[in-house]
Parts: sequence; structure tokens; C-alpha cells
Amino acid sequence: MSIDFELAPHQKKIKYDTREFALEVLRPAAERADAMADPQQAFVAMKPAFQQAYRMGLATDFLPKEYGGGGASNVDLMIAVEELSAVDAGFPTTILVNGLALMPLTWFGSEEQCRKWIGQATSNTSMDYLGGWVVSERGGTANFDHPSHTAGIQLVADYDKAEGQYILNGEKHWPCNSGGWDLKGADINVCIVRTDRRGGGKDALSAIVVERGTPGISYEVIDKVGHRTCQNVTMTFRNVRVPEANLFAKGNGDLVINRSFTWSGPIAGIASVGVARGAYEFTLGWARTYTGGGSSPIIKNPVVGNLIADIAAKIEAGRYMCWKTAHYMDKYDSDGHALGAMNKTFCTDLMHSVVSDCMRIVGVNAIDKRFGMEKYYREAIVFPLYDSGNLGMQKRKACGAIVDPAFTPDIYADCDPFEYRKSMEGYGVVTEFG
Repeated sequence: MSIDFELAPHQKKIKYDTREFALEVLRPAAERADAMADPQQAFVAMKPAFQQAYRMGLATDFLPKEYGGGGASNVDLMIAVEELSAVDAGFPTTILVNGLALMPLTWFGSEEQCRKWIGQATSNTSMDYLGGWVVSERGGTANFDHPSHTAGIQLVADYDKAEGQYILNGEKHWPCNSGGWDLKGADINVCIVRTDRRGGGKDALSAIVVERGTPGISYEVIDKVGHRTCQNVTMTFRNVRVPEANLFAKGNGDLVINRSFTWSGPIAGIASVGVARGAYEFTLGWARTYTGGGSSPIIKNPVVGNLIADIAAKIEAGRYMCWKTAHYMDKYDSDGHALGAMNKTFCTDLMHSVVSDCMRIVGVNAIDKRFGMEKYYREAIVFPLYDSGNLGMQKRKACGAIVDPAFTPDIYADCDPFEYRKSMEGYGVVTEFG
């Protein structure tokens, strides 16, 4: 039978090795960092835990073996990310964004570019390599595939033929990891730029690698309510000169955005399952011991017991959807755009209902910081908003694929290939109001 949900021995080892790291190393580090008022100090406080995770392979195992990575499957990655996220959701985001920065090179970059920049990550001896994924802008990234040059991506890269360089001007808002540990820049920042000032989002966008130390960039850290252990910044580019050899996917930056956020969809999905599981485990322990002034633990009340059973069912359903999506990504090299988007939006919305129900069971003590439940709530509100946003980009991507005449309801059930094309972009793009 080809359908099998049993973990292989190496996957059980991933699960329990990562769980031990999460409980023994990540939890105390994240508790200290989450309480820090300064967001950059909180991020830097996570560096020792990040370095230990790096030594374990958690930050590079998902990269291809031919460039020094571990060649782990997407399913293997799901198992590790759930364990990390059940303890802290910001920390695995740092690792996820390293993938968002580097994986596009494997799909759209040259062999030379892959060996250079992925090789830097996998051979990093200080175990602190950071890649930034620089897409989002303050003015409206959701419409990145808009047909007009006045909408979508507005970080402009003008070509200087005489110098063989691109000159970048503009601003990016919310990129993760991009400021680096010292706010002098990540090791590389993979930026989506507009290389044609007159073209629309389907033909005017490209990707370019901006290396650490490139002059002309400033970073301002964003102070967030959740995911406080990872870094988000505003990047301002002023006449930033980048060699033309650093450009890739010229005219196909739209496809880079879509495929990258497809790869990350089930990762964000399983991270939200991890947050839901963390809240559930706390609530289950609480309900088994807390009496609420009665004569027996509240779990013996059918209202509470039934709700806990519903919570457990939602977590199981979300987990297996993530595994299914990851399996499809492994089979088709992350070309599963509709499924990845549906997975991300379904699981992050599901997690909201789980965390809310858990807080209802715990009661008013859920908002007391001493008990830790309020952190799950703060983490939960982030998920539908990040990783290309549920309403802004992910659902549009899924709909764009589903309305295509070649799509059938059996495609994902039968695990058949379904290539995403530019013709599927632009669905739901806001072109006018009124």
C-alpha cells in the first residue's frame, strides 16, 4: 500500500532529537528573548541557539546535497519545524527564511550562483549564516503581478551598462533576517526588484542577490507583538550598486515569488500546527488538574472534554494535510502552487480556532503572562498575515490555479502533476476602486 503515515526510523530520530533541542535549548532562550523590550536584542539573544541548531543541520539539511546541504525531504522538514514551533514560532521562521532566500537559486539561478551562495551557507564555519528574503513593500506587495508598472514591486533596479551593474533605489518593508545579527546586513539578501520601469508584474520583475557589505542600504528594526525571536526590518536602498552577475530570473521575478511562497506554504502550515499543539498540550494538562472551584478536574465536564476532543482532531487533520502537501512538493520540486497555498491558509486559520478554544478552556488565567498561554495567542495572530498573507497573495494564487481549465478536483488526490504558469497569475488583482 503506497499511502503510509508511519514515520520512518530516521524521521522519528528527527522528531525526538529536535524535540529535545526545543525543550532544553530553545525554550529557555526564547523565554528570555521574548521578554526583552528591544526587538534587535531579542533577535541577537537567539544567536547561540541558532548556532546549535546549525550544528545539528536544522538550518541546512533542506538544501540540495550537490551544494553541501543535507538533501532532506520536505516531509522531514515538516517534522522538525513542528517540534520547534510548539515551543517558539519565531525561531523556526529564521530558519525558514534562510530557505526562502536560497531555494530560489536552485530553481532559477545558474550553477555558478548556486555553488557560490548555497555553498557559502553550507560551509559556514561560524554556524551563523543568514539569508534574507526581500519581497514585501510598504506600498502594496499583494498586487505584485499587477499589469501596471505603477503598482506592485517598486524597488527599481536600473541597469548601468558601462559599469555592468544594477543600481537599486526604493524601500522594502518586513523582510526577515535581512538586517543580520549586527544590522549591517545578512550574508546575502535575495531581493525582488523591478528591472523594467515600463512593464507590468508578469514581465518586469527579477531577482538579485545583494551581498553583505554592499554600500547604500539602511536597516530599521520593526517591533512586533508576536514572533519576537526573529527579526523583521525596513530596508532603504539609496543608489545601491550590485554586479549584473548577481541577477537571476530576469523577467520572471513573479514566478520566483510564487514558487518560493509555495515551498514555504506547508512549512508555515506545520508551524501553525506546532503552535496549536503547544497550546493544546498546555490546555490538556490544565484541564486534567484544574477544578475551577469544583470537586473534580474540569476535563470531566462534557463541555470541556468535547471541546478538547475537537481541538485534538483539528491538529491531527492539519498535520496530515501538511505532510500530504510536503509529499507532493517532494515529488514535483515544489511546483504545487494551489495545494501549498490552500495548506497555508487552511492550517493557519485552523490554528486560530484552536488557540482561541484553548484560551476559553483555561479561562481568564490564559491572559496572565505567568502561565504562558498568552504567548500562543500572540504567535497565532501572525500566521495569516506573514508568508505572503492569506488574503493578500496565497488565496489568490490558489484561485488562479483552480480556475484554469486544466485543473480538476482529482489532481491532488491522485498526486498528478499540475504545472503553474504565468497565465494563472493576476487572478483577483485590484486594478481599480469605486
